[in-house]
Amino acid sequence: MHLRFFRVAGWDSDKWVTKMFRDSSFVVCRSLLLTAAMLVVLSGCGEKKEQASAPAGQVVARVGDQVLTVQELETEFRWANIPADKRKDPEIVKRVLGDLVTRKYLLNQAMAAKLDREPTVLLDLLRARDQVLANAFSNRQLAARSSSVTKADVDKFIANNPAKFANQELISVEQVSVALDPATQSILEAMKSLGSLDEVDQKLTGMGIPHGRSTGVLNSAEIPDDLLKSIRARKPNDIFFARAGQNGVFLKIIGTEPHPVSGEAAAMLARQLLRTEMLKTDASMVGITARMEARYEGEYAKIMTDLPAKPLGN
Repeated sequence: MHLRFFRVAGWDSDKWVTKMFRDSSFVVCRSLLLTAAMLVVLSGCGEKKEQASAPAGQVVARVGDQVLTVQELETEFRWANIPADKRKDPEIVKRVLGDLVTRKYLLNQAMAAKLDREPTVLLDLLRARDQVLANAFSNRQLAARSSSVTKADVDKFIANNPAKFANQELISVEQVSVALDPATQSILEAMKSLGSLDEVDQKLTGMGIPHGRSTGVLNSAEIPDDLLKSIRARKPNDIFFARAGQNGVFLKIIGTEPHPVSGEAAAMLARQLLRTEMLKTDASMVGITARMEARYEGEYAKIMTDLPAKPLGN
Protein backbone atom coordinates (compact mmCIF):
# COMPACT_ATOMS: atom_id res chain seq x y z
CA MET A 1 0.00 0.00 0.00
CA HIS A 2 1.33 3.40 -0.93
CA LEU A 3 0.34 7.01 -1.17
CA ARG A 4 -0.56 8.15 -4.67
CA PHE A 5 0.05 11.75 -5.60
CA PHE A 6 -2.04 13.51 -8.20
CA ARG A 7 -2.61 17.10 -9.20
CA VAL A 8 -6.29 17.96 -9.50
CA ALA A 9 -6.89 20.09 -12.57
CA GLY A 10 -9.06 23.13 -12.01
CA TRP A 11 -8.45 23.09 -8.21
CA ASP A 12 -5.13 24.89 -8.51
CA SER A 13 -5.37 26.88 -11.69
CA ASP A 14 -2.25 28.72 -12.90
CA LYS A 15 -2.22 32.51 -13.18
CA TRP A 16 -1.62 32.78 -16.91
CA VAL A 17 -1.86 36.56 -17.29
CA THR A 18 0.84 38.33 -15.25
CA LYS A 19 2.30 41.80 -15.24
CA MET A 20 6.06 42.20 -14.69
CA PHE A 21 7.43 45.53 -13.50
CA ARG A 22 11.08 46.10 -14.36
CA ASP A 23 12.80 48.54 -12.00
CA SER A 24 16.34 48.38 -13.37
CA SER A 25 16.71 52.15 -13.17
CA PHE A 26 15.38 55.10 -11.29
CA VAL A 27 13.81 56.44 -14.48
CA VAL A 28 11.69 53.34 -15.00
CA CYS A 29 10.55 53.29 -11.37
CA ARG A 30 9.71 56.98 -11.48
CA SER A 31 7.77 56.50 -14.71
CA LEU A 32 5.68 53.75 -13.15
CA LEU A 33 4.94 55.78 -10.06
CA LEU A 34 3.96 58.84 -12.07
CA THR A 35 1.67 56.74 -14.25
CA ALA A 36 0.06 55.17 -11.19
CA ALA A 37 -0.32 58.56 -9.54
CA MET A 38 -2.04 59.97 -12.65
CA LEU A 39 -4.41 56.99 -12.70
CA VAL A 40 -5.30 57.49 -9.05
CA VAL A 41 -5.82 61.24 -9.47
CA LEU A 42 -7.94 60.81 -12.60
CA SER A 43 -9.93 58.02 -10.99
CA GLY A 44 -10.52 60.10 -7.88
CA CYS A 45 -11.62 63.13 -9.88
CA GLY A 46 -13.99 61.02 -11.97
CA GLU A 47 -15.45 59.40 -8.87
CA LYS A 48 -16.07 62.70 -7.11
CA LYS A 49 -17.64 64.18 -10.24
CA GLU A 50 -19.91 61.16 -10.58
CA GLN A 51 -20.83 61.30 -6.89
CA ALA A 52 -21.56 65.02 -7.03
CA SER A 53 -23.93 64.55 -9.96
CA ALA A 54 -25.61 61.37 -8.66
CA PRO A 55 -29.41 61.87 -8.47
CA ALA A 56 -30.80 61.67 -4.95
CA GLY A 57 -32.76 58.53 -5.84
CA GLN A 58 -29.53 56.78 -6.87
CA VAL A 59 -27.76 57.34 -3.53
CA VAL A 60 -27.98 54.46 -1.05
CA ALA A 61 -25.59 55.73 1.65
CA ARG A 62 -22.96 58.32 2.52
CA VAL A 63 -19.74 57.61 4.38
CA GLY A 64 -17.78 60.80 5.04
CA ASP A 65 -17.29 62.35 1.61
CA GLN A 66 -18.00 59.02 -0.10
CA VAL A 67 -21.39 58.65 -1.80
CA LEU A 68 -22.56 55.09 -2.41
CA THR A 69 -24.85 54.66 -5.40
CA VAL A 70 -27.28 52.02 -6.56
CA GLN A 71 -24.83 51.15 -9.36
CA GLU A 72 -22.07 50.43 -6.84
CA LEU A 73 -24.40 48.24 -4.81
CA GLU A 74 -25.39 46.34 -7.96
CA THR A 75 -21.70 45.81 -8.69
CA GLU A 76 -21.26 44.33 -5.22
CA PHE A 77 -24.17 41.95 -5.88
CA ARG A 78 -22.52 40.91 -9.13
CA TRP A 79 -19.16 40.24 -7.49
CA ALA A 80 -20.89 38.24 -4.75
CA ASN A 81 -22.83 36.22 -7.37
CA ILE A 82 -26.15 37.23 -5.83
CA PRO A 83 -28.98 36.29 -8.24
CA ALA A 84 -31.27 39.10 -9.37
CA ASP A 85 -34.28 37.71 -7.52
CA LYS A 86 -32.38 37.84 -4.21
CA ARG A 87 -31.11 41.40 -4.45
CA LYS A 88 -34.08 42.85 -2.57
CA ASP A 89 -33.82 40.37 0.28
CA PRO A 90 -33.33 42.54 3.41
CA GLU A 91 -30.80 40.16 4.98
CA ILE A 92 -28.69 40.03 1.81
CA VAL A 93 -28.92 43.79 1.27
CA LYS A 94 -27.90 44.41 4.88
CA ARG A 95 -24.85 42.16 4.59
CA VAL A 96 -23.65 43.36 1.18
CA LEU A 97 -24.30 47.05 1.83
CA GLY A 98 -22.71 46.74 5.28
CA ASP A 99 -19.54 45.33 3.71
CA LEU A 100 -19.52 48.12 1.12
CA VAL A 101 -19.93 50.80 3.80
CA THR A 102 -17.05 49.29 5.77
CA ARG A 103 -14.81 49.34 2.70
CA LYS A 104 -15.68 52.95 1.95
CA TYR A 105 -14.96 53.90 5.55
CA LEU A 106 -11.55 52.25 5.34
CA LEU A 107 -10.96 54.00 2.01
CA ASN A 108 -11.57 57.34 3.71
CA GLN A 109 -9.08 56.43 6.44
CA ALA A 110 -6.49 55.33 3.88
CA MET A 111 -6.85 58.54 1.88
CA ALA A 112 -6.59 60.64 5.03
CA ALA A 113 -3.36 58.80 5.84
CA LYS A 114 -2.16 59.54 2.26
CA LEU A 115 -1.58 55.86 1.59
CA ASP A 116 -2.47 56.47 -2.05
CA ARG A 117 0.88 58.26 -2.39
CA GLU A 118 3.03 55.35 -1.25
CA PRO A 119 5.00 53.69 -4.08
CA THR A 120 4.04 50.13 -3.10
CA VAL A 121 0.35 51.01 -2.90
CA LEU A 122 0.51 52.76 -6.27
CA LEU A 123 2.03 49.69 -7.87
CA ASP A 124 -0.62 47.51 -6.25
CA LEU A 125 -3.30 49.75 -7.76
CA LEU A 126 -1.71 49.37 -11.18
CA ARG A 127 -1.62 45.62 -10.75
CA ALA A 128 -5.28 45.51 -9.74
CA ARG A 129 -6.20 47.55 -12.83
CA ASP A 130 -4.21 45.19 -15.06
CA GLN A 131 -5.91 42.17 -13.53
CA VAL A 132 -9.42 43.56 -13.94
CA LEU A 133 -8.84 44.47 -17.59
CA ALA A 134 -7.13 41.15 -18.35
CA ASN A 135 -9.99 39.21 -16.79
CA ALA A 136 -12.57 41.30 -18.64
CA PHE A 137 -10.90 40.56 -21.96
CA SER A 138 -10.57 36.84 -21.20
CA ASN A 139 -14.22 36.64 -20.14
CA ARG A 140 -15.37 38.38 -23.31
CA GLN A 141 -13.36 35.99 -25.49
CA LEU A 142 -14.69 33.01 -23.56
CA ALA A 143 -18.29 34.24 -23.87
CA ALA A 144 -17.88 34.52 -27.64
CA ARG A 145 -16.57 30.97 -27.88
CA SER A 146 -19.20 29.57 -25.53
CA SER A 147 -22.01 31.06 -27.61
CA SER A 148 -20.85 29.01 -30.60
CA VAL A 149 -21.32 25.66 -28.81
CA THR A 150 -24.04 23.67 -30.60
CA LYS A 151 -26.37 20.90 -29.45
CA ALA A 152 -24.25 18.48 -31.46
CA ASP A 153 -21.18 19.58 -29.48
CA VAL A 154 -23.04 19.02 -26.22
CA ASP A 155 -24.33 15.59 -27.25
CA LYS A 156 -20.87 14.52 -28.37
CA PHE A 157 -19.30 15.66 -25.09
CA ILE A 158 -21.90 13.73 -23.07
CA ALA A 159 -21.32 10.57 -25.13
CA ASN A 160 -17.53 10.82 -24.77
CA ASN A 161 -17.62 11.35 -21.00
CA PRO A 162 -19.96 8.76 -19.46
CA ALA A 163 -18.26 9.05 -16.05
CA LYS A 164 -19.52 12.61 -15.83
CA PHE A 165 -23.08 11.82 -16.91
CA ALA A 166 -24.67 8.35 -17.22
CA ASN A 167 -22.06 6.78 -14.91
CA GLN A 168 -21.64 9.76 -12.60
CA GLU A 169 -20.95 8.90 -8.94
CA LEU A 170 -20.89 10.68 -5.62
CA ILE A 171 -17.70 9.64 -3.84
CA SER A 172 -17.61 9.87 -0.05
CA VAL A 173 -14.15 10.61 1.30
CA GLU A 174 -12.31 11.14 4.56
CA GLN A 175 -9.64 13.77 4.21
CA VAL A 176 -6.78 15.56 5.89
CA SER A 177 -6.06 19.02 4.49
CA VAL A 178 -3.04 21.24 5.04
CA ALA A 179 -2.13 24.66 3.68
CA LEU A 180 0.54 24.55 0.99
CA ASP A 181 3.55 26.80 1.28
CA PRO A 182 7.29 26.45 0.60
CA ALA A 183 7.84 25.02 4.08
CA THR A 184 5.28 22.24 3.71
CA GLN A 185 6.28 21.16 0.19
CA SER A 186 9.27 19.09 1.28
CA ILE A 187 7.34 17.70 4.24
CA LEU A 188 4.58 16.43 1.97
CA GLU A 189 7.15 14.82 -0.30
CA ALA A 190 8.52 12.93 2.69
CA MET A 191 5.03 11.72 3.56
CA LYS A 192 4.50 9.78 0.33
CA SER A 193 5.27 6.50 2.01
CA LEU A 194 2.66 6.90 4.75
CA GLY A 195 -0.09 4.31 4.51
CA SER A 196 -3.08 5.76 6.35
CA LEU A 197 -4.76 9.01 7.25
CA ASP A 198 -4.03 8.28 10.91
CA GLU A 199 -0.31 8.29 10.11
CA VAL A 200 -0.68 11.52 8.12
CA ASP A 201 -2.63 13.11 10.96
CA GLN A 202 -0.10 12.00 13.57
CA LYS A 203 2.86 13.15 11.48
CA LEU A 204 1.44 16.61 10.93
CA THR A 205 0.43 16.91 14.57
CA GLY A 206 3.89 15.86 15.74
CA MET A 207 5.50 18.49 13.53
CA GLY A 208 3.13 21.19 14.73
CA ILE A 209 1.70 21.82 11.27
CA PRO A 210 -1.90 23.13 11.30
CA HIS A 211 -4.27 20.84 9.43
CA GLY A 212 -7.86 19.67 9.45
CA ARG A 213 -9.52 16.27 9.26
CA SER A 214 -13.05 15.88 7.96
CA THR A 215 -15.36 13.96 5.66
CA GLY A 216 -16.78 15.14 2.37
CA VAL A 217 -18.33 14.16 -0.94
CA LEU A 218 -16.74 14.48 -4.38
CA ASN A 219 -18.60 14.37 -7.66
CA SER A 220 -17.00 12.23 -10.37
CA ALA A 221 -18.00 14.89 -12.92
CA GLU A 222 -15.60 17.32 -11.25
CA ILE A 223 -12.64 14.96 -10.84
CA PRO A 224 -9.87 14.84 -13.48
CA ASP A 225 -9.88 11.68 -15.57
CA ASP A 226 -6.49 10.42 -14.35
CA LEU A 227 -7.44 10.72 -10.69
CA LEU A 228 -10.89 9.23 -11.28
CA LYS A 229 -9.35 6.26 -13.10
CA SER A 230 -7.00 5.62 -10.19
CA ILE A 231 -9.83 5.93 -7.67
CA ARG A 232 -11.88 3.35 -9.52
CA ALA A 233 -8.89 1.02 -9.68
CA ARG A 234 -8.02 1.55 -6.03
CA LYS A 235 -7.05 -1.12 -3.57
CA PRO A 236 -8.53 -1.27 -0.06
CA ASN A 237 -7.22 1.56 2.14
CA ASP A 238 -5.43 3.37 -0.73
CA ILE A 239 -4.75 7.02 0.01
CA PHE A 240 -4.55 9.74 -2.62
CA PHE A 241 -3.11 13.23 -2.56
CA ALA A 242 -4.56 16.16 -4.49
CA ARG A 243 -4.20 19.92 -4.63
CA ALA A 244 -7.30 21.93 -3.78
CA GLY A 245 -6.54 25.60 -4.33
CA GLN A 246 -3.89 26.60 -1.80
CA ASN A 247 -4.32 23.38 0.18
CA GLY A 248 -2.99 19.87 -0.11
CA VAL A 249 -5.56 17.16 0.62
CA PHE A 250 -4.95 13.52 1.57
CA LEU A 251 -7.99 11.45 0.58
CA LYS A 252 -9.32 8.05 1.50
CA ILE A 253 -12.40 6.70 -0.29
CA ILE A 254 -15.17 5.65 2.09
CA GLY A 255 -17.80 4.69 -0.46
CA THR A 256 -19.50 5.54 -3.75
CA GLU A 257 -23.08 6.11 -4.80
CA PRO A 258 -24.44 6.13 -8.40
CA HIS A 259 -25.70 9.55 -9.43
CA PRO A 260 -26.58 9.43 -13.15
CA VAL A 261 -27.44 12.67 -14.93
CA SER A 262 -29.46 12.89 -18.13
CA GLY A 263 -31.75 15.13 -20.13
CA GLU A 264 -31.65 18.89 -19.63
CA ALA A 265 -29.58 18.57 -16.45
CA ALA A 266 -26.91 16.71 -18.43
CA ALA A 267 -26.96 19.34 -21.17
CA MET A 268 -26.49 22.16 -18.65
CA LEU A 269 -23.64 20.31 -16.96
CA ALA A 270 -22.01 19.59 -20.32
CA ARG A 271 -22.07 23.27 -21.24
CA GLN A 272 -20.48 24.17 -17.91
CA LEU A 273 -17.74 21.57 -18.34
CA LEU A 274 -17.13 22.61 -21.94
CA ARG A 275 -16.79 26.20 -20.76
CA THR A 276 -14.23 25.07 -18.17
CA GLU A 277 -12.25 23.20 -20.84
CA MET A 278 -12.33 26.25 -23.10
CA LEU A 279 -11.10 28.41 -20.23
CA LYS A 280 -8.16 26.10 -19.60
CA THR A 281 -7.31 25.90 -23.30
CA ASP A 282 -7.54 29.66 -23.77
CA ALA A 283 -5.42 30.28 -20.68
CA SER A 284 -2.76 27.91 -21.94
CA MET A 285 -2.67 29.54 -25.38
CA VAL A 286 -2.55 33.03 -23.87
CA GLY A 287 0.38 32.00 -21.70
CA ILE A 288 2.28 30.58 -24.67
CA THR A 289 1.57 33.60 -26.87
CA ALA A 290 2.51 36.05 -24.14
CA ARG A 291 5.83 34.31 -23.50
CA MET A 292 6.59 34.28 -27.24
CA GLU A 293 5.98 38.00 -27.57
CA ALA A 294 7.81 38.99 -24.38
CA ARG A 295 11.43 40.13 -24.55
CA TYR A 296 13.20 39.36 -21.31
CA GLU A 297 16.35 41.18 -20.28
CA GLY A 298 19.38 40.57 -18.12
CA GLU A 299 19.32 37.54 -15.84
CA TYR A 300 15.61 37.08 -16.48
CA ALA A 301 16.27 36.15 -20.11
CA LYS A 302 18.25 33.09 -19.00
CA ILE A 303 15.77 32.15 -16.28
CA MET A 304 12.78 32.30 -18.61
CA THR A 305 14.61 30.44 -21.39
CA ASP A 306 16.24 27.65 -19.39
CA LEU A 307 13.58 26.73 -16.84
CA PRO A 308 10.16 25.20 -17.56
CA ALA A 309 7.24 27.19 -16.19
CA LYS A 310 5.81 25.77 -12.97
CA PRO A 311 2.71 26.80 -11.01
CA LEU A 312 3.31 28.73 -7.82
CA GLY A 313 3.53 26.43 -4.80
CA ASN A 314 5.32 23.57 -6.58
